[in-house]
Amino acid sequence: MFVDEATIYVKGGDGGNGCVAFLREKYVPRGGPAGGDGGKGGDVILYVDPHLNTLYRFTRERHFRAPRGQHGRGKNQHGANGADLRVPVPPGTIVRDAATGRVLADLTEPGQEVVVARGGRGGRGNARFATPSNQAPRIAENGEPGEERTLHLELKLLADVGLVGKPNAGKSTLLAAVTAARPKIAPYPFTTLEPYLGVVVLDENTDFVMADLPGLIEGASEGRGLGHEFLRHIERTRLIIHLLDGTAEDPLGDFAAINAELAAFGHGLDQKPQLVAFNKTDIPEAQERWPRVRDALRAQGHEVYPISGLTRQGVRDLLWAAARKLAELPRVPEPVVEEIPVFRLEDDERSFWVEREADGWRVHGKRVERLVAMTPLELEEAVYRLHRALEAMGVLDALRQAGVQPGDTVRIGKKELVWEDEEQEVGSREQEAGSR
Repeated sequence: MFVDEATIYVKGGDGGNGCVAFLREKYVPRGGPAGGDGGKGGDVILYVDPHLNTLYRFTRERHFRAPRGQHGRGKNQHGANGADLRVPVPPGTIVRDAATGRVLADLTEPGQEVVVARGGRGGRGNARFATPSNQAPRIAENGEPGEERTLHLELKLLADVGLVGKPNAGKSTLLAAVTAARPKIAPYPFTTLEPYLGVVVLDENTDFVMADLPGLIEGASEGRGLGHEFLRHIERTRLIIHLLDGTAEDPLGDFAAINAELAAFGHGLDQKPQLVAFNKTDIPEAQERWPRVRDALRAQGHEVYPISGLTRQGVRDLLWAAARKLAELPRVPEPVVEEIPVFRLEDDERSFWVEREADGWRVHGKRVERLVAMTPLELEEAVYRLHRALEAMGVLDALRQAGVQPGDTVRIGKKELVWEDEEQEVGSREQEAGSR
């Protein structure tokens, strides 16, 4: 089953929690704080596997979560990092952020990879917070949550030559005659329901990849027929072989109609160089039409070749012409893989805003949400540290100006805090958002 689009959810592993511990050994009179750091969460990585040619796997498996980092322990033992989760995709896969539509990566070369969800960093243990003025800190950090996002995957086949034409023009017969591909062949339109790839080998130094696409009909660019679903696969081809059915009533009309659909689809399909193959010349009816079609297309500047995919007459001349044309055409430029900045601190990351909700308040902001997520609210010293940080960031002033009252619930990320008494301090009641 050929699948060329899929939507998946990816989540990097959460970082491990830091540990609060103190060293108590018989012969270590001043052991002090010895809580280790948590390990980093694993990343989710997409990489190119040249043995794949479809996104079918993602119809059965849509959620990918990397393992979390291990928690820190006493005696300054740091938690182990979570293993990366590597997910294979076929060559030609375009990765987009489903929420924004931004292209994150264009994966075409074997071994090429991109990190699509970074794991969170591990929380620091209390040994990290020791200072001359606070030599026995009872504070640690929770692990940072891993990044999560929904991705849209789109596959565009990587082929040098694409076969286009009306249904039943003989594209599958031609592909089967010149490659080891074995598409379904039958004497009725729309036999081909999915693209097929094959390698054409002319000699030990000359070969190229050819793609057979489902037949196009008039209105294909607007969604009619089957071929419109696969027009995107022509975008990566460098050369088009336009196959005409020599037994059709109006081959020239078919040629004009298909080119009009390529132009209507856009993406530069109508600008790609074409070779025209007049097929089924083993049939007398096609032989009668050949001189008129040849003269008309050559007058328009097209290279036209009479062939028979069934008997293979004229096929080798067509293939060598395609090979010579490909040698003149530039290679598709190397795609630029964008490294996704997941936890990079930027100006917009420092910003936040306060929103009134029906039963409380919510503070939005990447940095403030991460700060609260990494604070263990069951530790009193950690709560005091969080209070000072929110005061320094201006979050508490913003809540005061918005009109927060003692007893109000303040939600930041997935945590719930309570605004307390006349001193207006943030309390330490922690709940998962939505648990009420």
